[in-house]
Amino acid sequence: MAFWDLLKLPETRDIKNLDDPATTLLHAKILRSKALLKKLYSDFYRQFRKVVEQPENKMLVELGSGGGFIKEIIPNTITSDVLDIEGVDKVFSATDMPFGSCSVDAFFMFDVLHHIAEPRRFFSEANRCLKPGGRIVMIEPTNTLWARFVFKNYHHELFDPQGGWGFEQQSPLTTANGAMPWIILIRDRTIFEQEYPGLRIVSIRNHTPLVYLFSGGFTMRQLLPRFLYPVIRAIEYFLSPFKNQLGMFMTIVIEKAQEGKTAT
Repeated sequence: MAFWDLLKLPETRDIKNLDDPATTLLHAKILRSKALLKKLYSDFYRQFRKVVEQPENKMLVELGSGGGFIKEIIPNTITSDVLDIEGVDKVFSATDMPFGSCSVDAFFMFDVLHHIAEPRRFFSEANRCLKPGGRIVMIEPTNTLWARFVFKNYHHELFDPQGGWGFEQQSPLTTANGAMPWIILIRDRTIFEQEYPGLRIVSIRNHTPLVYLFSGGFTMRQLLPRFLYPVIRAIEYFLSPFKNQLGMFMTIVIEKAQEGKTAT
């Protein structure tokens, strides 16, 4: 225990409430100060940008923006959060969004779905808001052998692959099940496709087994210097044949069917 205490960032040791906006602002400061973590976020934001054709001309919304910096990569993104955080454009719940029907080209989400207590309401609301051909692009924890070991043993959030769709909401950030995206979109994919025939799962890709761990995340010290980031990424590339055993995250792309068509 003493070893883990030594690795913890001093400024995070006394955090008591993840749902306090001040905690999110602290995380924003940590994100910008930790080179490996910031570069990883930048890579993830670039993944979002690649999925949307001509993003600069589109209506783009990030859900659960928190202390992130997506506007540095995709400037026209509307940022949002369930908490009233300085610098976020809009405050609302992902299950009740202030957008007109068929008005949004893409929703971006990083580590958000597994915090939504009522995911069915979210998917119904996203389906309402998306234009035909619009997309939901998510990066979420996955359920590989490696990810399951890490998230079950070294992460503060619940990770229960046997769980259901949702949970009793106690607080927006503290309550979660990191395995829920895998549950809905992989374990119960047939159910998802039956309940949302207008939403097509375009792709699910596992990736990133190492760099997040070396970055230390938001609570631990960075374990390697910034100049080794390309080296870590190169190692991850060579490990990519084993992504379904070693990946810690998955990128999910879901597309709303064109008018008059059913997703297949």
